[in-house]
Amino acid sequence: MPRIASRMKIFKGQEEEYKRRHDELWPDLEDLLHQTGISDYSIFLDEATGDLFAVLQAEDPAKLSDLPNHPVMKKWWAYMKDIMETNPDNSPVSTPLKDVFYMQ
Repeated sequence: MPRIASRMKIFKGQEEEYKRRHDELWPDLEDLLHQTGISDYSIFLDEATGDLFAVLQAEDPAKLSDLPNHPVMKKWWAYMKDIMETNPDNSPVSTPLKDVFYMQ
């Protein structure tokens, strides 16, 4: 299954709030991610920089392009915009990362 990784950034001092919000992930958002074919999704924090490193597996990466149009995704982005860098549509500023090593 294809793996996808990206980098995002949270605002200084928002680390605990970011974790709290994800610990309380909305069931309808989790359902949407699963329905889109996302699994094995992790987000790591570099505490020194506020950089977030996300990695997930996607059954069909093309389906990920549908997520920005979904009302639940839009609502989640609006909820998160006060604690992280975002684009004008409230989506997180996200930089795709190139896979350079993988060991099973």
